[in-house]
Order: sequence, then structure tokens, then C-alpha cells
Amino acid sequence: MSDNPVDTRDGITIGAKKLLARAASADAPAFHALSVAIDDFFIPEESRLDERTRSALAVLLRGMVETVEAEIREHGARLLSARGAAGAARALGDGGSSVLARLSQSGLLRDPDLMAELIARVRQELVGNALPMSAPDDPERPSLINRFVQHPDRVVAAGAMGVLIAESRRRGSPESGQLTHTELPAELHHRLVWWVAAALRERVVEAGEADTGALDRALSEAAQRSLAAYDEGDRLEAAAMRFAAAIDAQPGELPELLVEALGDRRIVLFTALLAHALGVGYAIAREVVLDPAGDRLWLSLRALEFARDTIAMVGYALCEADPRRDLESFADTLHSVATINAAEARDALAPLKLDPEYRAAVLALGRAQGRAR
Repeated sequence: MSDNPVDTRDGITIGAKKLLARAASADAPAFHALSVAIDDFFIPEESRLDERTRSALAVLLRGMVETVEAEIREHGARLLSARGAAGAARALGDGGSSVLARLSQSGLLRDPDLMAELIARVRQELVGNALPMSAPDDPERPSLINRFVQHPDRVVAAGAMGVLIAESRRRGSPESGQLTHTELPAELHHRLVWWVAAALRERVVEAGEADTGALDRALSEAAQRSLAAYDEGDRLEAAAMRFAAAIDAQPGELPELLVEALGDRRIVLFTALLAHALGVGYAIAREVVLDPAGDRLWLSLRALEFARDTIAMVGYALCEADPRRDLESFADTLHSVATINAAEARDALAPLKLDPEYRAAVLALGRAQGRAR
């Protein structure tokens, strides 16, 4: 009997040294897998993504990457073909290994800004979809946004129509995985486009295409074409902010509009109306709305001089829609919130109105100081 173990599958013989080398090379992935499992075990339950959020996040991320990939790949292949680089055009156009898998493996998709935006967007949509429907007092009365589409002020009507169009574009895309638009903030969209272009380059080069000069030019031009066609203003959040600015709800109008927006399950519109009223950006208002603790949201509503009953309606709707919220805790807090002076609440919320870059720098420095200790 031979001293070397032999694998005779498909007629291929593997000697002892190769088997030992394969076993040795498995040590690093096994250690990495163990480290990941340990990290996962010790994640605090309140910080862990639930399965619904995790699944929706995976679908959204895949849809975004594949949409950008298809756009760059198709145009890049056309350019290569027209320039006589037929082999590179075929390698680029035929697909191949997953760009999403490569970007995940590289760690690029762990970008904190990108993941913060995607997680917030997923949570926003999940909460919006789960909001309890509120039947109008008058069944013949159109919904909030549809009423404003018919508004005599053309700016207001155009803003409302813009929200409807943006809602329609976003609503049908995540399930199919086909997006016409990533709807990311411009800076994040730019990063994703260049990451995808680099991953496509790597894939074609690994396929054996040596003319990297032609490939680089084609991919760069395809990426730049994608960036030139992108308009951050098409995002649903941007459309909702334009609409909120157009109607410029007055203090006496705002409570009813916010409650009605929640009753219509339009969480983006609710957030935009709140952001405009507070004088902050959409991202900050979304952070306030989605925070399960809710303290900043209740302070915000008091700063806007909302009555106890209105705060209760908002809180109840969000507690019903978000399993991370505790209805009993909110009920216990409500009385205290209602007694807070509006001016005091505005003073407490003043840091939210700081320049976003300055606020981010202050927070980052605080985190760094905490680690140093």
C-alpha cells in the first residue's frame, strides 16, 4: 500500500504534501470564521439586526450593486467592442464571478457611511410599511399627498407630484432586485460606482485579457457616464423635502399633517415635514424618528409645541410599527414629556442644528477619546 493518501476522483491523484498544504491553508479561514462567530455571539441583543432587517438589507444592497454593475458592464462592453477589443468586450459583457461577493470580501462594503444609509433606509421602509392604517373621517377625502397634487399653487402641486413619482419608483424595486436608481446620496453613489468598476476590471483581467489600457479607459468612461446621469434630487427623500419646503406648514397646520402622514404610511413625508419644521437636514430627522428610545423625537415635538394628545398619537403609531419600541415605556414617559417647556426643548435640541460636518467631527472626537481611555 502506498504511503501517500490518494484521491482518485476524476482520475486526479493528490499527494500527502498537497493535502497538508491544503489543510494548512485552511487554518486562516477557520480562525477567521471562529473570530466572526465569537464577535457575533457577544453582540448585545439591542444592537443585533433582526432577521427581517437583515434580509431586507441584503436585498437592497444586492439590487444596488447589480444595477450599477449592469449599467457599467453594458456600456463598457460596447466601448471595447467598438474599439476592437473583442476579447475584453466578451469577458466584460458575459458576466462571471459576482461583483457583490468580491466587494463584500474586500471589506469595501463595510463603509460606515454606506451601511448607515442603507440600514436607515431599510428600517425606514419597514416601519413605514408596518404603520397602522388610519381611516379618514370622510371616506371621500383624498389622501394627504393626493390633495396637494390638486393644489392651486403650482409649486406645491409640483412638489406633491414629485413625491408620488419618487414613491412609485422606489416602491416596486426592492422585491424584483432591479433598480433604476440607487437613490443614494451623491457621495455614496460615486463610491459605489467606482468600487464596481474596479471589481469589473479585476474580473476581466483574471479572465486573461491583457489589454488593460483599453479596459481601463472603457470602464472609466462607463463609470463617468453613470455618474453624469445621476441626479441626487431624484431621491424620494429629496422630493419629500422639496414638498415640505413648498407647503411650509405653519405651527397650527403641522400637527395634523404629521399625524395624517403617519396614517397614510408615508414615513418619508412625516420625516421631511419634521425636518423642515425643525430646520435640520433629512438624515438627522430620520435618525431622530427611527431611534427606538424616542427621547429626541418627543423633545422635537415639544419644541414644536405639540400637545400631549398629538404626541401620544405619533408615539402609539411608531410603537405599533417598530418592534424595538416599548409601548409601556412610552406611556410612562408621555406625562413627563408633555410637561417640558417648549423653549427648554428647543435649547436641548440645539446641537442637531449644528453644521453636519462639525457635529460629525465632535462625535468622532468623542468616540476616539472614549477608546483612548
